Amino acid sequence: MEKQELRNDLESGNDLGAPDGVLFNGLGPYQFDRAFVQDGIAYQIINVEPGKTYRLRVHNVGISTSLNFRIQNHNLVLVETEGSYTVQQNYSNMDIHVGQSYSFLVTMDQNASSDYYIVASPRFVNASAWTKAPGVAILHYSNSQGPASGPLPDPPNDYDTYFSMNQARSIRWNVSAGAARPNPQGSFRYGDITVTDVYVIINRPAELIDGKRRTTFMNRPAKVDTSLINGTFKGFMEIIFQNNDTSVQSYHLDGYAFFVVGMDMECGQRIAEAPITNGMGWLAALPRALEKEDNFSFFILVSLDNAGMWNLRTQNLDSWYLGQEVYVSVVNPENDNNEVQLPENAIYCGVLSNLQRDQARRVNFSAAASLDKCLRLFLLQLLQLY
Repeated sequence: MEKQELRNDLESGNDLGAPDGVLFNGLGPYQFDRAFVQDGIAYQIINVEPGKTYRLRVHNVGISTSLNFRIQNHNLVLVETEGSYTVQQNYSNMDIHVGQSYSFLVTMDQNASSDYYIVASPRFVNASAWTKAPGVAILHYSNSQGPASGPLPDPPNDYDTYFSMNQARSIRWNVSAGAARPNPQGSFRYGDITVTDVYVIINRPAELIDGKRRTTFMNRPAKVDTSLINGTFKGFMEIIFQNNDTSVQSYHLDGYAFFVVGMDMECGQRIAEAPITNGMGWLAALPRALEKEDNFSFFILVSLDNAGMWNLRTQNLDSWYLGQEVYVSVVNPENDNNEVQLPENAIYCGVLSNLQRDQARRVNFSAAASLDKCLRLFLLQLLQLY
């Protein structure tokens, strides 16, 4: 399907739908069930030596779906996420939401009576639409005595939504590791931080705006415009992410790591004694319908020490395309007046074409001026008023 057809589908009320399957490094599922997986599909094989320990870095590079990752009969020791070392903890499986990355140490301590399944299966989805979705690869010991067989290792119960939330709660930053971090060895105390900016980011189902289906980060009537919020340079911004929709949402903030200081169905009340998790650039909020209670919220603190214009967005491609992103402006007043200005012959395009200077209009450019191929300094967004 062409890009424009997909866009038209989204704007008319259809989502992108379930994929044909989950891939490992571009390869399809191992044939764990002949009635389920056809012959001739290339699959991922990871060759290992017994007794050795390997580091596996697992990314969810999908467009909308949370995955549960697990290796049959093997323990996962979490050691890193999003470039930050974590306190080492054991997991039998891990929920990995869209855009997130985790590193695990895996020791090859099994008897190699057979190969072992590596599985990534969808979470929090309509099961009937995802019958072909599990990604299955093979962990192969050099002394393996035969192929993997039998049923796949069980995933967590989809109805136990606290499982995923408690996993996220359990992650702790390793402040003793020799690595760069935003808060070196506790140079500021979280309880004494003065918050300079507070924003509530509310995710809710798509709605019709000017006759087209759009999504918003808002709590007021929406309109189509450029969405921008301001932050105080060297201040602390508190952002509350509230998920009012019926699907899991992952969020990303360019240019920063941040500190998760609270998570739960909090009905607007911040957890004063919440543990500080590692400085991640990603987080995921569970949907309201799955929690069967009030809205699920995350609270983060961001130390605004990086001047610039930074994109804050959902990683669900449907919602992102329909407008669910905002730019955070962080201006350094000491340097603002000394910044190099754009050259006189700069070429503007798309929604900035009205800024084009006359002398630059004579420059010969053609297809590069289309919205998809030009500099996307600002896109058409939904205005958030706070």
